[in-house]
Amino acid sequence: MKKILIIGAGLSSSTLIQYLLDNSEKHNWIVRVGDVSYETADKKINDHKNGEALKFDIFDEEQRNTEISKVDIVVSMLPARMHCMVAESCLKFKKNMVTASYVSNEIKEMADKIKAEGLLILNEIGVDPGIDHMSAMQVIDRIKDIGGKVTAFRSYTGGLVAPKYDNNPWNYKFTWNPRNVVLAGQGSAAQIIVNDRYKFIPYHQLFRRTLRTEVLDYGEFEGYMNRDSLKYRGLYGLEDISTMIRGTLRRPGFSKTWNILVQLGATDDTYTLDDSENMSYRDFINTFLMYDKELSVEEKIQTYFNLEEDSGVMYRLRWLGIFKNEKIGLKNATPAQILQKILEKKWKLDHEDKDMIVMQHKFEYELNGQRKRITSSLVVEGTDNIHTAMSITVGVPVAIAVKMILTGHIKETGVKIPLNKEIYKPILKELEDYGIKFIEEEELVD
Repeated sequence: MKKILIIGAGLSSSTLIQYLLDNSEKHNWIVRVGDVSYETADKKINDHKNGEALKFDIFDEEQRNTEISKVDIVVSMLPARMHCMVAESCLKFKKNMVTASYVSNEIKEMADKIKAEGLLILNEIGVDPGIDHMSAMQVIDRIKDIGGKVTAFRSYTGGLVAPKYDNNPWNYKFTWNPRNVVLAGQGSAAQIIVNDRYKFIPYHQLFRRTLRTEVLDYGEFEGYMNRDSLKYRGLYGLEDISTMIRGTLRRPGFSKTWNILVQLGATDDTYTLDDSENMSYRDFINTFLMYDKELSVEEKIQTYFNLEEDSGVMYRLRWLGIFKNEKIGLKNATPAQILQKILEKKWKLDHEDKDMIVMQHKFEYELNGQRKRITSSLVVEGTDNIHTAMSITVGVPVAIAVKMILTGHIKETGVKIPLNKEIYKPILKELEDYGIKFIEEEELVD
């Protein structure tokens, strides 16, 4: 029997584990699930006869090496910074590896050794990155195959709450790691190209520079730019493209209000606040504002940002509870950590809530003297609070890739992402069985 080791049994791994267990009898697999919490891993196995749960500490080198040496393939669902430890052990014991995360610099440095050993580390095979790559390449390759030239590519993805459960003024709830949401866009300027002009958008301007789009019958969304769109020109074979933009989707109004928190400094994670555990949320916000013995905290924000008291922005801020005299209770906390605590309480998915993934690509291309546009849109709603849209769209492509590697349908070696037809075509075809199907609309461009 072939053995699969999944490291990390968080929410996004639920559908992945279920898929592999469902296919384990047909393919004669043992699916081992390791997590820092044995109970979490055991719950995901759900007493399946081909499943095994174990308590797994990624920082325990002896355990890591022992467990990886005993299996045929490893799936890392850990935080991105930990994948390199898994990859090192996979290289040492000559095991293939799959992960949904971006290729890290550490793994890039191992590429030659991985290739030389005839191994494969397949990265970026989740939703974003993952489904975005595969669905984009499918259209790009099709345009090229008929002799067309792609001149513009815009791509946006968002993890949001499904419309039926959208009941707060931010039109947003956490569907993945809250810390990543709070810190989104930090670290480097967003880089795009528009009509052959390079644009660099620093973090403090990021949420002011949004674009609007409509997606199928789900209404209007706004997109803010991801960090580096320019690198995808080479990866997608679009080196001379005039416009390349990749971004994140939210509902209209989100970015304008989030920008207030950015400008205040409430998303900063580089320093801690003294005596933060005894501060109130109102004190926290007031630390970023000028002293004024006459104006309230709310009035200072309204004055500083030129906001009306009854504006949508002020309503969203008040709804968060940031002006309340409620103790924070976090010791030596950064501003970002305090904000995260506030948001985790207000943006939490309720037990009955369902999430959704929204993705849209817009391609402009030239063919036989005509300019055309293809809009390719995807919306996936979660099944329940276990098999969420995020879990489905991250886990299913990972699981299909694992199956294809174990059955010999993926033969590539080295450090790869899913850009080749041999990988993306069968995966996208099977994803349709899970309701993950793009709807295309084509039109002439004036």
